[in-house]
Amino acid sequence: MASFHVADASEYLAITGWGINDVKLAKKAWVFVGQQCKKFSISPENYEFEVHAMSAEKLPFILPAVFTIGPKITAASGEEEDMKELEAQLLLYAKLIAPLHSSTSHVHELVKGIIEGETRVLAAELTMEEIFKGTKSFKQKVFTQVQLELKQFGLVIYNANVKQLVDVPGHEYFSYLGQKTQQDAANQARVDVAEARMKGEVGAKERDGLTRQNAAKVDTETKVLSVRQQGQGLKEELAMKKAGWDKQAKVAEVEAAKAVAIREAELQMEVERKNAMRQTEKLRAEQLSKATVQYDTQVQESNALLYSRQKAAEAALFEQTKVAEARKAQADAKFFEEKMAEDAKLYAKQQETEALALVGKAKTEYVASMLQALGGNYHALRDYLMIDGGMYADMARINAGAVSGMQPKISIWSNGDGGAGAGGEAAAGGGLQQMAGLYKMLPPLLTTVHEQTGMLPPGWMGTLPVEDGDAN
Repeated sequence: MASFHVADASEYLAITGWGINDVKLAKKAWVFVGQQCKKFSISPENYEFEVHAMSAEKLPFILPAVFTIGPKITAASGEEEDMKELEAQLLLYAKLIAPLHSSTSHVHELVKGIIEGETRVLAAELTMEEIFKGTKSFKQKVFTQVQLELKQFGLVIYNANVKQLVDVPGHEYFSYLGQKTQQDAANQARVDVAEARMKGEVGAKERDGLTRQNAAKVDTETKVLSVRQQGQGLKEELAMKKAGWDKQAKVAEVEAAKAVAIREAELQMEVERKNAMRQTEKLRAEQLSKATVQYDTQVQESNALLYSRQKAAEAALFEQTKVAEARKAQADAKFFEEKMAEDAKLYAKQQETEALALVGKAKTEYVASMLQALGGNYHALRDYLMIDGGMYADMARINAGAVSGMQPKISIWSNGDGGAGAGGEAAAGGGLQQMAGLYKMLPPLLTTVHEQTGMLPPGWMGTLPVEDGDAN
């Protein structure tokens, strides 16, 4: 009639049925006839999936996320209002989510749909830069919005982890951005190296020319000084050879001047050649930069065209997906309605079975009391039940129908002359006459039953006459 149920530490009992208005939650309870008890777990579960979203610039990306979600089992404080809210949240979970735990994929799709919807709405309001720079605030906004939606199912988010953004296949935005930054850095490095090399070579040549000019000047001054010193020592010889020495000095000065001029011309030519090389490298770098910019521009235009075509294809796919989701929602609603109808039929069958069980139990107790009243005589009880249920009359009627058209053996029973005993019967009264008529009917009835089925009446009702065929 009743059974005692106890839930584990991480479980609750949900009891419905007779005597309960809605749903009763408990950790332990007696479950009576007409009531149903289901255990459901309150342990949180991890839901890991990749959310496909699009930024304000209409750039698609993938946001990997892991959420730990479960029913709310603790109140913010011990106040009565918080405890009532906690009980209401747990009751919502027991009604809406706990029955679906046998189909984990259904719960997963429900949670995933809520998280994807809120994430897409928030991402559509932010640019890529805002999402990158405000990852913490973006995560908090997603957490808050998803929690508001899950509250209506009695669920709470225990932990949320949002990972780094990932490119959608066919939309390599982050890859192209990295390649562009890398290529710009490489081009700038090439230009800087060329300019540094040019400055080094020109500076080296200028230093070499100045060194040679200064060396020639020093040599010339040294020779003049040497001649003057020798002239001071040999004043007499100097006076005689002064003209010759003056001539040699002038020639030496002229040669030195010519040598300096020649060297200056050579250095000037070298400087002009280096300037020409520098101009060539500069023009080459400018042409390379223009070609790179033109290439990047063409790539961006091609990407924009490809992106527009992909957006059109994605819009068509999104529309088809929404149509499929609407059909799936209709199918789920129809399935839920059929399931509720089947549950109602099952409950009606259970009530009918319980009623039949009660009737059977009452009949069993009635038969047991009758058997006890008859002193345990099973045959007497069987004969009484057959007479009480009209079985003998039914058997006679069936046998009469079976032998219809045949020539059965007819036995005539008599209890004496009816005319001779008329006065006595009248004196005995109508009640005795009816009993006599009843007993007159029993012998032919029992004889017919014996001939058709082979069954004999019980000893307390009398015996039939034995014929020759029976005696043998």
